[in-house]
Amino acid sequence: MITIAGAGLAGLACAYELSKRGIAVTLFDLGDAPGSDSVARFAGGMLAPWCERESAEEDVITLGTRAAGWWAQITKVTRNGTLVLAAPRDQRELARFALRTTGYRSVCKTEVSTMEPALAGQFQNGLFFGQEAHLDPRQALRDLAKRVQYMGGIIHFDTPAPAQVDLDCTGMAANLLDLRPVRGEMAILRCPEVTISRTIRLLHPRMPLYLVPRGDSHYMIGGTMIESSSTRPPTLRSLTELLNAAYTLHPAFAEASVVELGAGLRPAFPDNLPQLIEQNNTLYLNGLYRHGFLLAPAMAATVADRLAHHTTSEDSNAHHRQCATA
Repeated sequence: MITIAGAGLAGLACAYELSKRGIAVTLFDLGDAPGSDSVARFAGGMLAPWCERESAEEDVITLGTRAAGWWAQITKVTRNGTLVLAAPRDQRELARFALRTTGYRSVCKTEVSTMEPALAGQFQNGLFFGQEAHLDPRQALRDLAKRVQYMGGIIHFDTPAPAQVDLDCTGMAANLLDLRPVRGEMAILRCPEVTISRTIRLLHPRMPLYLVPRGDSHYMIGGTMIESSSTRPPTLRSLTELLNAAYTLHPAFAEASVVELGAGLRPAFPDNLPQLIEQNNTLYLNGLYRHGFLLAPAMAATVADRLAHHTTSEDSNAHHRQCATA
């Protein structure tokens, strides 16, 4: 039996991988439902390793390329790719983005209009990352929790974890050296006047925007990365920048309904890459930063292999002790 503190994205992903290996798991979470107490509920849900490479390490591509296939076994994954755009005045940003990543092809004004008719005539060119995908984070967390429970995992909601657990996946609640909070802000808009089918990244020197379709005319927009430990709602300044960027993408967003505003603290280490840390007989998985849905599958598999080996070794040692005393 493996005990896990935290039934958010990391904890559930690890529980799933452990269950696949035939290991019983029990999770403890302070929230009252899957993901209700997790920063992952504010995520974009973009499975976009090549786009993320623009500002992240090569490991993000190496670990993230398997994510879409992993998630597709659990929840709905939309594989429409990512379209990166920039206003005419920001073409330098598009050129800079192209130089810092791979896995794309350049598209002209006609191709942009064909791919997303709602954006016809608004952008002269762009970059299309055809292998990328996206999902609905909240639905993915619910589906992942159901899968863990179906495989025999036990999840205790509204329940503090015991003082000693095998695996800690509690994000910013973990007492780990060098762990810092990076604030992410988002809004969910409803805009029936606009139909967009894939993730759009709109480049801007001050605040790049990403827009992710959620279905039923709903769109999630985000873009801020703030070194802050505050969990207050988005500020008027950042919200204005987000909504102005959405308006730049399409003027009809000026009439969109604001369904939800949110902000969360994403745990990160100095290099913005996740780490496995063993401390006081507990293994910690932390530091997924803004790459949670992208990197959780690979990191969870690594955790499961490590704990499965440890569990097997303990069982073997116990068997030898029993034989020795027989």
